[in-house]
Amino acid sequence: MSKRSSLERTFQFYCRALKLPDPVTGLRFAKEAMGRKWEFDFAWPEHKVAVECEGGTWSGGRHTRGAGYAGDCEKYNAASLLGWTLIRTTTDMLNSNPQAVIGQVKQALGV
Repeated sequence: MSKRSSLERTFQFYCRALKLPDPVTGLRFAKEAMGRKWEFDFAWPEHKVAVECEGGTWSGGRHTRGAGYAGDCEKYNAASLLGWTLIRTTTDMLNSNPQAVIGQVKQALGV
């Protein structure tokens, strides 16, 4: 995976601080099934659980503009069809209640 965003670094910090098992970063999940090179920000492949950090939600970032949003929808739908549980988080969600975000991941992982 390329350089980590501030949001991704913050998520990784809370993973460690709140005792979440170490995730895989930059996991390509659909390369064989769909001929795509989609990656998850964080994943626990043995559980088919992934986290996507959605930055720029209030600043007009890629995830909130037309083509970026449509591309994300395509990626997330493909992940669902392949059996993945996807947790999405924003900077606001993580900063205001990191225990809730990590709690959702723990619930999905069954830990």
